[in-house]
Amino acid sequence: MHWRNTQDRYGALSIAMHWLMLLLLVAVYATMELRGIYPRGSDPREALKSWHYLLGLGVLALVFVRLAIRLSGPAPRIHPEPALWQRRAAGLMHLALYLFMVAMPLLGWLTLSAEGEQVRLPLLGAPLPGLVGADESLAESAEELHEAIATLGYWLVGLHAAAALFHHYLVRDDTLRRMLPARAARR
Repeated sequence: MHWRNTQDRYGALSIAMHWLMLLLLVAVYATMELRGIYPRGSDPREALKSWHYLLGLGVLALVFVRLAIRLSGPAPRIHPEPALWQRRAAGLMHLALYLFMVAMPLLGWLTLSAEGEQVRLPLLGAPLPGLVGADESLAESAEELHEAIATLGYWLVGLHAAAALFHHYLVRDDTLRRMLPARAARR
């Protein structure tokens, strides 16, 4: 398998980053969903919050790597080529996903900064600088927006997956196979 994209399929680097980002997003959501089973102030709950911050910032860092990889080579063509409206919808979906992966970690960091909290990352220990000074009103607004966009994120990822499955099973084009590891794509 090639590391870079070709005309027919994504390269190993693009494929690995795609699935790594999915795993990170699942882990980010899981840390917030699972923290609710522990009482406030408990060590497990605090650890899950810290991991949420670390994983979210990992998404922020890697989304720029992913964008650089995406811009460094052509996207493989889909065979048979989808209708223009489908290509445009896919472009809008990808744009929405990238905006989501940038906005969510920044909003989380902004919320914590406005609450006057420092983000201390597990394993690293050093706090990140605040984005703004303490501001209760800004913290509430940023947190509400963060939570609303998080809900939207479930829908974005779900629609993205549903579209890939639609193309694979109903349209029967190679949209999904282009993003699968080489061995799985041959099946």
